[in-house]
Amino acid sequence: MSTPTKKLVDAGVSIWLDDLSRQRIETGNLAGLITDRNVSGVTTNPTIFAAAIGQGHGYDEPLRALAAEGATAADAIFSLTTTDVRDAADILRPAYDATDGVDGRVSIEVSPDLAHDTQATIAQAKELWTEVDRPNVHIKIPATRAGLPAITAVLAEGISVNVTLIFSLDRYAEVIDAFLSGIEQAKANGRDISKIHSVASFFVSRVDTEVDKRLAAIGTDEAAELKSRAGVANARLAYELFEREFATDRAKALTDAGAHVQRPLWASTGVKDPSLPDTLYVTELVAPGTVNTMPEKTLEATFDHADITGDTVTGSYADAHGVIDGLATVGVDFADVTQVLEDEGVDKFIASWHELQGTVRTALEEALQGAR
Repeated sequence: MSTPTKKLVDAGVSIWLDDLSRQRIETGNLAGLITDRNVSGVTTNPTIFAAAIGQGHGYDEPLRALAAEGATAADAIFSLTTTDVRDAADILRPAYDATDGVDGRVSIEVSPDLAHDTQATIAQAKELWTEVDRPNVHIKIPATRAGLPAITAVLAEGISVNVTLIFSLDRYAEVIDAFLSGIEQAKANGRDISKIHSVASFFVSRVDTEVDKRLAAIGTDEAAELKSRAGVANARLAYELFEREFATDRAKALTDAGAHVQRPLWASTGVKDPSLPDTLYVTELVAPGTVNTMPEKTLEATFDHADITGDTVTGSYADAHGVIDGLATVGVDFADVTQVLEDEGVDKFIASWHELQGTVRTALEEALQGAR
């Protein structure tokens, strides 16, 4: 019997797990999810690594070794996270080989502290790519103003990129332009553009969280009718933009030369409002050539009871435009919503990164004391 996750894959959606830890790797949990839940990729971020390293004892032994070497917290984080990503990439290598590099991907993010520094982002992206040393890694770069030229420069070097923290259609259009520019430069540099892959991570549930808060403050019946509709509508319009931009002569010249399109990836797909269906951001965003990266709770809910009925995106553009127009009518400034979310997204990842640094610093000190 075909499971909901298998039906999702059959509909053209790649399922990636939005989580990683040493425990998942060493216990066989990740391998099991690949086999049993149709997982074909992994995404990580600073919050995920802060939780993984801060909980349990899975990192005790490598932390003791790093402490003995005199590693700083920054050195230790770099070593631990790149090791996890490298090992996960090895586990996913069969999916990478089977899909000609489209899936089997593991993402690792540049330091959030660099989100507004183009040159430092480029330098660390190269460093992470070299250190992990696996063809199926994605380097995550946030879609901030400073991130856009970094995306182009890194792609031009032949490095595959996961563009993260995209909230607005305007910024997404800029991301697509940055991607195309990067592939054009890579081609001009003589690189094999068929080996370069990219996804554009469009965040979903956080949009509803922010919009619904504003709709509740407005308090009218018209506002209430728009509750929890903005996230899906915004993502569907992103797919409409994807279809349009990759049908242009510019994009087709590159794909005809062997380039891949930059696939849309639905991120932040865990439902935060308990009154909503727990698979909402899966079932309502089924479209060919997309990725849905799910926290394990959402993955399990999808496997257990998601109703996958095929493409739920391409026939819904008129309705999605109506939702966004309706928000403006009731007084929600959607451009402000997406800017607030981008700023908050960077700030949250910076806070998680600093929390991780503190956790690792303490662990290194405790390891040294224990060795005395």
